[in-house]
Amino acid sequence: LLDSLLQECFQSTQALNMPASRGEPPPPSLPQAPARSSWLGFLPVSALEDNVRNMNIEAEEAYEVDEDDSEPVDSFCKLPLAFSCPRHLQPVQGVEMIMQTWRMRERMKTVSVALVICQNVGVDPPDVTKTQPCARQECWVDPLSLNPQRALETIGGNLQRQYERWQPRARYRQSLDPTVEEVRRLATGLRRSARDERVLFHYNGHGVPRPTANGEIWVFNRSYTQYIPLSIYDLQSWMGSPSIYVYDCNNAGIIVDSFRNFAEQHEREYVEQIRAGGPQAGGTELPPPPSLRNCIQLAACSKDQLLPMNPDLPADLFTACLTTPIKVALRWFVMKNDLGQLAPKVKLEQLEKIPGQFGDRRTMLGELNWIFTAITDTIAWNTLPRDTFQKLFRQDLLVASLFRNFLLAERIMKSNDCTPVSQPKLPGTHQHPMWEAWDLAVDICLSQLKNILEEDKTYLPSSFFEEQLTAFEVWLSHGCEERSPPEQLPIVLQVLLSQAHRLRALDLLGKFLDLGPWAVNLALSVGIFPYVLKLLQSSARELRPLLVFIWAKILAVDSSCQQDLVRDQSHKYFLTVLQDPAMLPQVKTWAVFVLSSVVQGYKQGQDEAVAGNLISICLNEMDEADPVFKQWLAICLGTLWDKHEEARGRAMRCNAPESLETLLLDQTPEVRAAAVYALGTFINSCSERTEHANTLDQNIATRLLQKILEDGSTLVRKELVVTMQYVVNSFPNNFMALMRAIADEDDGLAAGTRSSLLSVSTSTLGRVSSEDKLSRQVLQQRRSVVGIPQSMTGSVTELNRMGDLGILTTPKRGRKSVIGLAGVGTQHHVASLASLASMACYGPGVTAKFKPFYLKVVGGLMVLERDPDKEVGTMARQVLDTIYNKMVAAERERKGSGVFRSLSQAELHSVSAPGSPAKASFMLGDSPPGHNTTLPASFRQGLAGSVGGQHSLTLPSDLASKPAQAWLGRSTVSDISEDGGQETGVKTNFLAWSAKHFSSRLMKLGEDMVDLESEEYWARQWLYDRNEKVKRRAAAERKSVEEGSGRLDDQLGVVKIPQPPSVLAYEPYTSSLAVATRDSILLVGNKPGPSPQVTTSWGNGNSRVSQITSLQFCNSHERGLLVAGSDDGCVRVWRGWDESPHLVTGWTLLPEMVPQSLAGSRVSYGLQLAWSQPDQLLVGAGDAKNIRLWDCSAEVRLCDLPIQSDSCVTCLHMDKGVLAASFGDGQIKLFDYRAPPASARIMAFREHKQLVLSLKMQEGGKIVSGCTEGVVKVWDIRRQSSLTTLETNQPAVSLDIHQSAPVFAAWTSTQQISFHSLHEGKVLNQIRYHEGLLGNRLGPVNCLKFHPSLIQLAAASTDSHVSMFGYRRY
Repeated sequence: LLDSLLQECFQSTQALNMPASRGEPPPPSLPQAPARSSWLGFLPVSALEDNVRNMNIEAEEAYEVDEDDSEPVDSFCKLPLAFSCPRHLQPVQGVEMIMQTWRMRERMKTVSVALVICQNVGVDPPDVTKTQPCARQECWVDPLSLNPQRALETIGGNLQRQYERWQPRARYRQSLDPTVEEVRRLATGLRRSARDERVLFHYNGHGVPRPTANGEIWVFNRSYTQYIPLSIYDLQSWMGSPSIYVYDCNNAGIIVDSFRNFAEQHEREYVEQIRAGGPQAGGTELPPPPSLRNCIQLAACSKDQLLPMNPDLPADLFTACLTTPIKVALRWFVMKNDLGQLAPKVKLEQLEKIPGQFGDRRTMLGELNWIFTAITDTIAWNTLPRDTFQKLFRQDLLVASLFRNFLLAERIMKSNDCTPVSQPKLPGTHQHPMWEAWDLAVDICLSQLKNILEEDKTYLPSSFFEEQLTAFEVWLSHGCEERSPPEQLPIVLQVLLSQAHRLRALDLLGKFLDLGPWAVNLALSVGIFPYVLKLLQSSARELRPLLVFIWAKILAVDSSCQQDLVRDQSHKYFLTVLQDPAMLPQVKTWAVFVLSSVVQGYKQGQDEAVAGNLISICLNEMDEADPVFKQWLAICLGTLWDKHEEARGRAMRCNAPESLETLLLDQTPEVRAAAVYALGTFINSCSERTEHANTLDQNIATRLLQKILEDGSTLVRKELVVTMQYVVNSFPNNFMALMRAIADEDDGLAAGTRSSLLSVSTSTLGRVSSEDKLSRQVLQQRRSVVGIPQSMTGSVTELNRMGDLGILTTPKRGRKSVIGLAGVGTQHHVASLASLASMACYGPGVTAKFKPFYLKVVGGLMVLERDPDKEVGTMARQVLDTIYNKMVAAERERKGSGVFRSLSQAELHSVSAPGSPAKASFMLGDSPPGHNTTLPASFRQGLAGSVGGQHSLTLPSDLASKPAQAWLGRSTVSDISEDGGQETGVKTNFLAWSAKHFSSRLMKLGEDMVDLESEEYWARQWLYDRNEKVKRRAAAERKSVEEGSGRLDDQLGVVKIPQPPSVLAYEPYTSSLAVATRDSILLVGNKPGPSPQVTTSWGNGNSRVSQITSLQFCNSHERGLLVAGSDDGCVRVWRGWDESPHLVTGWTLLPEMVPQSLAGSRVSYGLQLAWSQPDQLLVGAGDAKNIRLWDCSAEVRLCDLPIQSDSCVTCLHMDKGVLAASFGDGQIKLFDYRAPPASARIMAFREHKQLVLSLKMQEGGKIVSGCTEGVVKVWDIRRQSSLTTLETNQPAVSLDIHQSAPVFAAWTSTQQISFHSLHEGKVLNQIRYHEGLLGNRLGPVNCLKFHPSLIQLAAASTDSHVSMFGYRRY
C-alpha cells in the first residue's frame, strides 16, 4: 500500500514542480470573427461546432490542399509554452485564507466535582406519584436492598467512581442529603481551590420535590424533617464561573430557565455596582464581572416532564447515560430489540460478562467504547457549529465526555418520552444516521458474545472502521470544497489510534489534506493535531512519507505549529527523514519545508536546528537535482541563520556561502531567488561587525551583483534588492558619505546647467555623470539650433548607473559619442544601462574617494531602480531613498536646519528638479511617481509646462502655506526587514508564495491524463483547429500567387491611431495586428463591424528617451504573449493583450544598448528580436558588440555571439538552429547557435551595399534579404553567393519579405507600395499613395509588415494611419 501511495504521489508531484511550464487556457469569451474571409479572428469555444464548420475561407473552396502539407494538430500539442510557470500566471503572494479557530485560546480543565445527592432513601417525595413497579436503581444499586445510610454512601461512592473514569485527577467532594449550609460550604470551597478552572456540580434530586417555578431546588434541614429550598441565584454566587451543572431530577428544565434569568440579574447588579462607584457595604473590592451565561448545563428532562419510571431501566437513567454510556447503550439495545431479536440469545445478564477493558481496543468492550467515541464525535462534528464543537468537545476532556454521552442520553431518553435539555442548546441528534451504524456494530459484536463466553472463542474485531474508511475514500474520489464535508473525518482521526488501520488512515488523510487549505482547516478543527503530533514519536519507517506530507500540509496553512514541534522535540523526526538515504527527493522536500517553517522567525526553533546540525545536513543535500528540493534547502538555510549570530558562525565554518553561490547559476529561477534570499539573510545576521565579517559580506554582495544584476526573473531581482538593502544597513555611514558626494556633484552640475540655459552658450562638455547631466548638456547644445525637445527632461539617476560590473574603464575608442552633436566634444561614455555600473561617469570627487564596492552597490541599486518591472524599480527606489533620508537626518543633526537648501529662483527655472543623491523618481525619462520625490506632483506639473517656454514658475497654492521641509524633504524610510516586525522597508512575498506550493494539490493522480470533456481541452482543440485552417488557407494563397491568379490589393481597413506608428507585428494564426508607437502598444482587432478597429491599447512603460523597436508573438499556437523590445535594451512580455493587458515579466536583455534618441549621429535600429517557440529562445541584438541568446524557460542568458562588426544589427531571423542577422553596412551573417560562441558564425554574405531592411529564412535552406537600394537577394545557406538578385529600380524606404510565400513588398521613393514575386521579380500589383477618389488611401509609409502565414500586409504611415491589405483571388 505504501509503495502504491508513493508511486502515485511522487510521480504526480514531478509534474507540479514549481519551475515546470504549464499552459494557460484561453478566456471563456473571445471576440467574434466576421464572416469575411480576409479577416481571421477568435471564435468563442461554445461556437466550435457551428462556426469552425461554417468558416468561410475562399481559398479553401477553390483549391484542394493535401493533408500532408499541413502541420498535424499533435505538433501544436508538443510545442512548449514560454512564460507559463506559476511565477508568471499568478501573483507572487501567499495563501489568503481565513483561519478557523481550531486551537483553543483557553484550554479548560475540570479540577473539582461536587456530587450533591438528595435521596432520603425510603421516603418518596410528596409531589410525585410513582408507578408500581418503578425504576429504583441508583448508580446501578437498588437502595432498598441496603439500609438507608449504607445505600446512600454506596450510591455516592459509585457515582464518584463513574465520574473518575472520565476525569481521574479531579478533586471529588460528596454531599449526601445535605443542608443549604453544607452546599454553600462545598461550593465556595471548591471554587476557592479551583480558582479559574472549571467546577462541576452534579445534583441528584430523586428524593426531594420538583424544582419550584421561582428557580429553587430542594435540600434538607438538619433533622431531615423538612425540605428546604435552595435558590439557584445563591448557587450561582457560590459556584462562580466557569462551571458545569448536571441536573438529574424531575422538571429539570425549570432550573435551566431560572439559571439564565438569574445570570442576567447578576449582570445587572454588577453594572449597578459599577455605576454606584464601588462595592457594596462591607466589601473591599469589586468582584470580577460575572460570565454566568456561559456556564454549561445538562438537564435530564424539560420543565414539564417527569423522569422515566420503567422498572427495567435505572432511576437515574440520565446519570447512567452520562457516566456509564456503554452499559446503558447495550442494555437499551437488547431491550429495544425484544431481548435478542437482532442479537440472538443475548440476555441482560450476559451483558455484565462482556470481556475486556475500556482502554484495550483489542477487546470487545474496548472496541465498543472506541466505536462509540468515534460515532458520537462524528455526530457532534457534523451537526454543531465549529465554535460550539470546539468549546464542548475539544476544550475540556470531562466536558467532551459528558457531551458525547449526552448524545446517547438524548437518544435513549427520547425513546422514553423525555427530552434532555442542555445549555448551550444542541440540535436534535437522536435520529442521526450514524446511530444506525452504531446499532450494526453492536449487533455484530454481541453476536459473538455467546461463543466467547461458552466456548472461549477469540473475539473478531469489528469491520466498522474499515467500512468507514471505505466510505471516506469514496467521498475523496469526488470531494471538493463546494461539497459538504465528509462526515467520516472524525472517524479517520480515531482510526489513527489503531496500528492495524493507521497506514490506510494516514494515506486517506493525506489525500484529504491535499484538497486545499480548507481541508486542512477542517482536519484541524476536528482535532487531528494532537494525534499526528503524537505519531511523530513512532519509529515505523513506512509512516515517514505520509507523516511528513501531512505535516507539510499543516504548516503550509498554520505555521504556529512550529512551537508545538519544538516543545515536544518532534522536529528531530524531520531531521531524521532528511538524512535518510532511502527517502525520495519529494519526501525530503516536504521535510525541509517543515524544518524551514520550524525555524522561521522562531528563536528557539533556530537554536534547536543549529544544535541538530541542520546547516551541515542541508549543505550535504545540495547536489540533488530536484529544483524544488534545492529551492527549499536554500530557503531553510536562509530562515535558519536569519538574525541568528550563532547560526551564521556555524555557516561560515561550513563554507555555506560558497555552496549557495553555486545555486546562483541554476537553471530554475526559484532556486536562484532562494539562494539570493539565503545570502541576504546571511549578511543581515551579523550583529557585530569585524574586519573578517565585512570582507566576507562585501565579497558576497559583489558576486551577487556580478551574477544576478542582469537576471531575467523578477523573483530573483526582487530578492537582490532586499539583499542590497541589508548591505546598505550594514555599512550605513559609508553609503551616506557616498550619497553626500553624489549630491554635491549633482548640485554643481545643476548650477552649471542653469547658467548655460540662461546664457544660451556652447562649450565643450565635461564628464557625463547622469542622464540629468546628459540631458542638460544636450539641451544646452540644441537650444541654439532647434530648441529644447520636450522628451529630454530626465533627471539624475538614469545615466549615473554602473557599466560592466567591476570594470572601471571606458568603452574603446572609435565608439561614437552618444551626444556627438555639432560643437560638442567627443565623449566615450555611452548613455546605456551598462554604463551605469561603475559610476565612472562621476568625477573624482565620487570615484576617487570611495572603494569600488560601495560604488558597485549604489550603481547596482540605480540599475535596479531602472528595472523594466515596476515593482523591482519601486523597491530599489525605496532603498535609495533610505540612504538619502539617513544622510539628511545626519546632516540635520550636525548642522541643524541648514541641510535644507533654499529654493532659489535659478533652481525654480532649471529644467529638472533640484539635484538629489537618490533621484529615483525620475528614471531615464519616466514620469515621476507621486511619492518620495524631491518635488511634489503639483510643482513638477508646473515645471514640466515651463520646458521650452518662458522660465517662470509660481508655486502652487497648496505649497505656499507649507514650510519647505514639508515637501522638499523626503519621507523617512527606516531600516529594512525581510520578515516585517516593527521595522519597515522593502520586502518580498517570496517565502509565502513558495510555501503556497505545499498548500496546493500535490497528489494529482493521473496528472498526465487529459480530461477530454473539459472546457479547457475543447478550447485548446478549437485553437489547434483554427491554426490548421489558417495553414491550409495560407497554402492555398501561396499556390494562387505561384499561379499568378491573385493580387494583394483588398483593403481590409484603415485605422487612425493617436501617434505615428513605428513597429507592426501580426499574430501568426489570426489577423490581430499589434501596432507600436514610441511608448505604447495598440491591438487592432475585429470588433463587431465590417472592418478592424483598435480593441485595446496600453503603455509599454519604457523610459522617456527610449522607444519600442521590436514586437514578437510567442505561444501563438495557443493564447499568445506579446514580447516588446525597446531601444534601451529592455524586453517586456504582455499577457491578455486582446482584453486586459498586464505585464508578465520584463528584464534588460542588452544593457549596453544606447537609446536612439541619445545615439546622436550614429545609425541605430534599436533592439531587434527573434523568437523560437520549440527552443523557447529569444534572440536580441542591436547597436552592440554581441547577439544575445536568452533561454526563456530558465530566464537566463544562454550565450553571447560576437558579431565582429562596427555596424548595428537591423534584422534577425532564426530557424532550426540557424540564426541569420543583417547589419547596417549590408552584411548578412549566419550563426549556428548550438555551437560554441567562438565558432558559431558559419557564413557571411557581403553583396548588399546598403542597410538591410528585411531578412527572412524560408523553407529549403533559402534566405531572402532586401536593402535600402531596393535590391532583394535570394541566398542558399550552402553557397557564398546569392542565387537571385531582384531590383525594384527605386530606393526603398521600407521593405518586408513574406516568411513563407515567394513575395515581398516595398515602399519606394515613388510613393507607392509595390508587390513583387520572388520567382521572376515581376510586379504583381501596386498600391499608390491616395490612389483614386474612392480607391485606397495611403499616407507616406514608414513601416511594412507581412502576416507570418497569410498573404496580408499592414502599412504604417507617418500620418498616424495603419492600412491593412488582404489577398484577393481573381
